[in-house]
Amino acid sequence: MSFSRILAGASCFVAPIRHNDGMRCLLCALAIFAAVVPAVAQLTERAVTYKDGEIELEGFLIFDPKRATSASKAPGVMVIHQWMGLTDYEKKRARMLANLGYVAFACDIYGKSSRPKNAEEAGAAAGKYKGDLTTFRRRLNLGLDVLKSQAMVDGKKLGAIGYCFGGTGALELARSGADVQAVVSFHGGLGTANPADASKIKGSVLVCHGAVDPLVPPTEVSAFQKEMEDAKVDYQFVAYAGAKHSFTQEAAGNNPDSPVAYNAAADRRSWAAMVLFFVEAFLK
Repeated sequence: MSFSRILAGASCFVAPIRHNDGMRCLLCALAIFAAVVPAVAQLTERAVTYKDGEIELEGFLIFDPKRATSASKAPGVMVIHQWMGLTDYEKKRARMLANLGYVAFACDIYGKSSRPKNAEEAGAAAGKYKGDLTTFRRRLNLGLDVLKSQAMVDGKKLGAIGYCFGGTGALELARSGADVQAVVSFHGGLGTANPADASKIKGSVLVCHGAVDPLVPPTEVSAFQKEMEDAKVDYQFVAYAGAKHSFTQEAAGNNPDSPVAYNAAADRRSWAAMVLFFVEAFLK
């Protein structure tokens, strides 16, 4: 059994090795280490312009050119933005993924010329796409197409993560029947207008949820879990104690009266859960 290309720097996740309990334990240990003490590489990053009809979209591609090449392909992970659109936050997460050995692409749902300036505009923009799943899913799949088209990406090892609005987007991407092996929702909305579409989900699903998130009520959680169970989806649902909505975002602050708040423990634990989740998904 070869260990070449296994987690280059403890985290590349691309080796075609066999499954066994010993290997899983080793990879789990390496993944935990990589999540806590990630390697820092010289990364290549660039804006990528693409279109939905006449609408110009602009995403952000980042990868480690020493670990992801056309000859030695790496898994690709798409990052879906929160309600304010593509910001430095998503770019930071894309860099974190690239330092783990992935090719990361932060997609653009709203459009290059549509960047909300405040919460009111963000709410309107997010609501527009949540209310129009056809357009929302098309934009998500266009972003995935950009990721798949990169020469250094292994098209059979694709994932997506998203935050808040983007967490909802990760689930809708999966429900659209997209060919993704793993999607992760961080404090995202769980409901959908088309729950029967869960039968189209091809890969695994991880939901990282704030246990006291007032914006996602228990009824929505229960409906989501029933949706996944009815469709026999391979899913994991992790609720973090004391965590509210937006628990991975420091900008959410720590106002005890607000429905949103940063939670350092939940942020750290959910990222580690994602790392392990991708290890397993991409070794299938």
